[in-house]
Amino acid sequence: MEQDEARIIEETGVAARVAAIVSPVLADLGYRLVRVKVTGQNGCTVQIMAERPDGTMTVDDCEIVSRGVSPVLDLEDPIQGAYHLEISSPGIDRPLVRASDFERWSGHEAKIETSLPVCGRKRFRGILLGLADGSVRLKRGDAKPDEEAEVAIALADIAEARLVLTDALITEALRRAKAARVGEDAGEVEDDTGDAIN
Repeated sequence: MEQDEARIIEETGVAARVAAIVSPVLADLGYRLVRVKVTGQNGCTVQIMAERPDGTMTVDDCEIVSRGVSPVLDLEDPIQGAYHLEISSPGIDRPLVRASDFERWSGHEAKIETSLPVCGRKRFRGILLGLADGSVRLKRGDAKPDEEAEVAIALADIAEARLVLTDALITEALRRAKAARVGEDAGEVEDDTGDAIN
């Protein structure tokens, strides 16, 4: 996955200002922005969802991101008044915000909302079949008998997309997390005493 791959779904208003401030900081730290959300929860909460380019994000990663973005947000001050900063991973039923997300999670169920009607509707649910010619291919689970079972939705028309939590998705997410941990452990070598060194 590319570190600097552009997001196809971006924020507006205050959340867009926060995203513009934190994106370069995240990139410098080796992370990618997934989403910024500003809510009225607890007075005001700024949620920054981030990930490593491989899609993983640990609690330690959240702490690193928090320490990196907090001073910059304090300096730039995009939010009027006090707010709570929340750093999180995308989670298992994650938002899909980059073209590569639709490829990476091909074979899994997703919900997609469009900004303009596609085949007479704006909401779709089905199995991701990947990308073709700048469009997401989706095998619809919500198709009526008189509708096409497969639809192509242009990336530019997607307003929101996210994975649906299923047993298969949980299994795959756990497998990928384990593979990421094994990959990190492979970078360690033991010295003569049996202690791990980097």
